[in-house]
Amino acid sequence: MDSKPLVDRSHAPSLVPKLVFSGLHFVILLFCAWLVYGDGLTVLGKDWFFTDLFRAKILLGCAVIYWLRHVLTLFYLLQRRVDWGEVFGLLGFFALFEVGLLLVGGGIFRTFPVALGGLDVLAALVFVFGSYLNSFSEIQRKWWKAHPENKGHCYTGGLFKHSMHINFFGDVVLFSGWALLSANLWMLGLPVLMAGMFIFMHIPALDRYLAGRYGVEFQDYARRTKKLIPFIY
Repeated sequence: MDSKPLVDRSHAPSLVPKLVFSGLHFVILLFCAWLVYGDGLTVLGKDWFFTDLFRAKILLGCAVIYWLRHVLTLFYLLQRRVDWGEVFGLLGFFALFEVGLLLVGGGIFRTFPVALGGLDVLAALVFVFGSYLNSFSEIQRKWWKAHPENKGHCYTGGLFKHSMHINFFGDVVLFSGWALLSANLWMLGLPVLMAGMFIFMHIPALDRYLAGRYGVEFQDYARRTKKLIPFIY
Protein backbone atom coordinates (compact mmCIF):
# COMPACT_ATOMS: atom_id res chain seq x y z
CA MET A 1 0.00 0.00 0.00
CA ASP A 2 1.33 3.45 -0.92
CA SER A 3 2.14 5.73 1.98
CA LYS A 4 0.08 8.87 2.47
CA PRO A 5 1.41 11.72 0.30
CA LEU A 6 3.30 14.46 2.12
CA VAL A 7 1.12 17.18 0.58
CA ASP A 8 -2.34 17.29 -0.97
CA ARG A 9 -1.76 17.84 -4.70
CA SER A 10 -5.38 18.35 -5.67
CA HIS A 11 -6.07 21.75 -7.22
CA ALA A 12 -7.80 24.30 -4.96
CA PRO A 13 -7.52 28.08 -4.44
CA SER A 14 -6.81 27.76 -0.66
CA LEU A 15 -6.97 31.56 -0.44
CA VAL A 16 -7.37 31.82 3.33
CA PRO A 17 -4.48 29.46 4.20
CA LYS A 18 -2.29 31.24 1.64
CA LEU A 19 -3.12 34.67 3.11
CA VAL A 20 -2.39 33.44 6.64
CA PHE A 21 0.80 31.71 5.46
CA SER A 22 2.21 34.79 3.73
CA GLY A 23 1.03 37.10 6.52
CA LEU A 24 2.61 35.12 9.35
CA HIS A 25 5.77 34.72 7.28
CA PHE A 26 5.81 38.52 7.01
CA VAL A 27 5.55 38.70 10.82
CA ILE A 28 8.71 36.56 11.03
CA LEU A 29 10.36 38.99 8.60
CA LEU A 30 9.30 41.96 10.74
CA PHE A 31 10.77 40.26 13.80
CA CYS A 32 14.06 39.82 11.93
CA ALA A 33 13.98 43.51 10.99
CA TRP A 34 13.33 44.43 14.63
CA LEU A 35 16.33 42.37 15.68
CA VAL A 36 18.54 44.20 13.19
CA TYR A 37 17.28 47.75 13.68
CA GLY A 38 16.12 47.54 17.29
CA ASP A 39 18.06 48.03 20.51
CA GLY A 40 19.19 44.47 20.97
CA LEU A 41 17.58 41.41 22.47
CA THR A 42 17.12 40.63 26.17
CA VAL A 43 16.73 36.97 27.14
CA LEU A 44 16.57 35.79 30.76
CA GLY A 45 17.94 39.11 31.96
CA LYS A 46 20.92 39.09 29.59
CA ASP A 47 21.33 41.64 26.80
CA TRP A 48 22.40 40.37 23.37
CA PHE A 49 23.66 42.61 20.58
CA PHE A 50 24.84 42.03 17.03
CA THR A 51 28.59 42.41 16.68
CA ASP A 52 28.38 42.04 12.89
CA LEU A 53 25.55 44.41 12.02
CA PHE A 54 26.39 44.82 8.33
CA ARG A 55 26.36 41.04 7.81
CA ALA A 56 23.06 40.91 9.71
CA LYS A 57 21.61 43.42 7.24
CA ILE A 58 22.76 41.25 4.33
CA LEU A 59 21.07 38.22 5.90
CA LEU A 60 17.92 40.28 6.44
CA GLY A 61 18.03 41.13 2.73
CA CYS A 62 18.11 37.40 1.95
CA ALA A 63 15.01 36.94 4.12
CA VAL A 64 13.22 39.76 2.27
CA ILE A 65 14.01 38.17 -1.11
CA TYR A 66 12.85 34.79 0.17
CA TRP A 67 9.56 36.26 1.42
CA LEU A 68 8.91 37.95 -1.94
CA ARG A 69 9.55 34.68 -3.74
CA HIS A 70 7.26 32.91 -1.27
CA VAL A 71 4.43 35.33 -2.10
CA LEU A 72 5.06 34.81 -5.83
CA THR A 73 4.86 31.06 -5.34
CA LEU A 74 1.70 31.11 -3.24
CA PHE A 75 -0.37 33.51 -5.30
CA TYR A 76 0.91 33.00 -8.84
CA LEU A 77 2.67 29.68 -9.27
CA LEU A 78 0.97 27.29 -6.85
CA GLN A 79 -2.30 25.73 -7.96
CA ARG A 80 -2.52 22.81 -5.54
CA ARG A 81 -4.28 22.87 -2.20
CA VAL A 82 -2.42 24.30 0.79
CA ASP A 83 -3.63 22.82 4.07
CA TRP A 84 -3.18 24.15 7.59
CA GLY A 85 -0.72 21.48 8.64
CA GLU A 86 1.62 22.51 5.83
CA VAL A 87 1.20 26.20 6.71
CA PHE A 88 2.17 25.90 10.36
CA GLY A 89 4.80 23.22 9.80
CA LEU A 90 6.66 25.34 7.24
CA LEU A 91 6.24 28.51 9.30
CA GLY A 92 8.16 26.82 12.10
CA PHE A 93 10.90 25.90 9.65
CA PHE A 94 10.98 29.43 8.20
CA ALA A 95 11.28 30.94 11.68
CA LEU A 96 14.07 28.53 12.59
CA PHE A 97 16.32 29.26 9.62
CA GLU A 98 15.51 32.95 9.05
CA VAL A 99 15.92 33.97 12.68
CA GLY A 100 18.64 31.40 13.35
CA LEU A 101 20.86 32.40 10.43
CA LEU A 102 20.35 36.06 11.32
CA LEU A 103 21.40 35.57 14.95
CA VAL A 104 24.41 33.41 14.08
CA GLY A 105 25.57 35.52 11.14
CA GLY A 106 24.92 38.79 12.93
CA GLY A 107 27.40 37.75 15.59
CA ILE A 108 25.08 37.64 18.57
CA PHE A 109 27.06 34.66 19.87
CA ARG A 110 30.52 36.09 19.19
CA THR A 111 32.40 39.18 20.27
CA PHE A 112 33.83 40.28 16.91
CA PRO A 113 32.66 40.84 13.32
CA VAL A 114 33.85 38.64 10.47
CA ALA A 115 35.15 40.77 7.61
CA LEU A 116 33.40 40.32 4.28
CA GLY A 117 35.53 38.63 1.64
CA GLY A 118 35.55 36.62 -1.54
CA LEU A 119 33.68 33.73 0.04
CA ASP A 120 30.80 36.07 0.88
CA VAL A 121 30.64 37.31 -2.71
CA LEU A 122 30.51 33.69 -3.87
CA ALA A 123 27.85 32.90 -1.26
CA ALA A 124 25.68 35.80 -2.43
CA LEU A 125 25.98 34.64 -6.04
CA VAL A 126 25.06 31.09 -5.00
CA PHE A 127 22.01 32.43 -3.16
CA VAL A 128 20.88 34.41 -6.22
CA PHE A 129 21.53 31.48 -8.59
CA GLY A 130 19.59 29.07 -6.39
CA SER A 131 16.69 31.52 -6.18
CA TYR A 132 16.72 31.77 -9.98
CA LEU A 133 16.72 27.98 -10.41
CA ASN A 134 13.83 27.54 -8.03
CA SER A 135 11.55 30.37 -9.13
CA PHE A 136 12.26 30.63 -12.85
CA SER A 137 11.91 26.89 -13.39
CA GLU A 138 8.44 27.12 -11.85
CA ILE A 139 7.60 30.19 -13.95
CA GLN A 140 8.66 28.38 -17.14
CA ARG A 141 6.40 25.47 -16.23
CA LYS A 142 3.53 27.84 -15.42
CA TRP A 143 3.82 29.53 -18.83
CA TRP A 144 3.99 26.16 -20.62
CA LYS A 145 0.98 24.78 -18.75
CA ALA A 146 -1.04 27.87 -19.72
CA HIS A 147 -1.25 26.62 -23.33
CA PRO A 148 -4.37 24.42 -23.78
CA GLU A 149 -2.52 21.94 -26.00
CA ASN A 150 -0.18 21.11 -23.09
CA LYS A 151 -2.95 20.17 -20.68
CA GLY A 152 -2.46 16.67 -19.28
CA HIS A 153 1.16 16.44 -20.39
CA CYS A 154 4.33 16.28 -18.30
CA TYR A 155 6.55 19.36 -18.55
CA THR A 156 10.13 18.37 -19.39
CA GLY A 157 11.56 21.55 -20.92
CA GLY A 158 13.30 24.69 -19.74
CA LEU A 159 15.38 24.20 -16.62
CA PHE A 160 13.52 20.95 -15.93
CA LYS A 161 15.36 19.28 -18.81
CA HIS A 162 18.51 19.36 -16.66
CA SER A 163 16.90 17.83 -13.57
CA MET A 164 13.50 16.34 -12.80
CA HIS A 165 13.36 18.39 -9.61
CA ILE A 166 15.46 21.41 -10.51
CA ASN A 167 13.25 23.58 -8.27
CA PHE A 168 14.22 21.47 -5.26
CA PHE A 169 17.87 21.65 -6.30
CA GLY A 170 17.50 25.43 -6.44
CA ASP A 171 16.35 25.41 -2.82
CA VAL A 172 19.43 23.42 -1.76
CA VAL A 173 21.70 25.80 -3.70
CA LEU A 174 20.15 28.99 -2.32
CA PHE A 175 20.22 27.72 1.26
CA SER A 176 23.86 26.78 0.81
CA GLY A 177 24.62 30.37 -0.15
CA TRP A 178 22.48 31.73 2.66
CA ALA A 179 24.21 29.48 5.18
CA LEU A 180 27.66 30.52 3.95
CA LEU A 181 26.69 34.18 4.41
CA SER A 182 26.26 33.48 8.13
CA ALA A 183 30.07 33.00 8.37
CA ASN A 184 29.55 29.78 10.29
CA LEU A 185 30.26 26.52 8.45
CA TRP A 186 28.08 24.57 10.88
CA MET A 187 25.08 26.27 9.27
CA LEU A 188 25.76 24.23 6.11
CA GLY A 189 24.02 21.44 7.97
CA LEU A 190 20.76 23.16 7.01
CA PRO A 191 21.03 22.60 3.22
CA VAL A 192 22.44 19.11 3.84
CA LEU A 193 19.37 18.27 5.92
CA MET A 194 17.15 19.80 3.26
CA ALA A 195 18.80 17.73 0.51
CA GLY A 196 18.26 14.59 2.57
CA MET A 197 14.58 15.38 3.05
CA PHE A 198 14.17 15.95 -0.68
CA ILE A 199 15.98 12.75 -1.65
CA PHE A 200 14.39 10.40 0.88
CA MET A 201 10.94 11.94 1.44
CA HIS A 202 9.64 14.57 -0.96
CA ILE A 203 11.02 13.31 -4.28
CA PRO A 204 9.85 9.68 -3.88
CA ALA A 205 6.36 10.86 -2.89
CA LEU A 206 6.19 13.34 -5.78
CA ASP A 207 7.52 10.81 -8.29
CA ARG A 208 4.79 8.35 -7.30
CA TYR A 209 2.20 11.05 -7.89
CA LEU A 210 3.68 12.08 -11.26
CA ALA A 211 3.98 8.46 -12.42
CA GLY A 212 0.32 7.93 -11.65
CA ARG A 213 -0.69 11.17 -13.37
CA TYR A 214 1.44 11.00 -16.53
CA GLY A 215 2.23 7.29 -16.88
CA VAL A 216 4.64 6.34 -19.69
CA GLU A 217 5.34 9.99 -20.47
CA PHE A 218 6.79 10.51 -17.00
CA GLN A 219 8.63 7.17 -17.03
CA ASP A 220 10.42 8.13 -20.26
CA TYR A 221 11.35 11.49 -18.74
CA ALA A 222 12.66 9.80 -15.59
CA ARG A 223 14.85 7.40 -17.60
CA ARG A 224 16.69 10.15 -19.47
CA THR A 225 16.89 12.87 -16.79
CA LYS A 226 18.85 13.21 -13.55
CA LYS A 227 16.63 13.26 -10.49
CA LEU A 228 17.97 16.24 -8.49
CA ILE A 229 21.51 17.43 -9.29
CA PRO A 230 22.15 18.10 -13.00
CA PHE A 231 24.72 15.74 -14.61
CA ILE A 232 25.26 13.93 -11.27
CA TYR A 233 22.15 12.49 -9.58
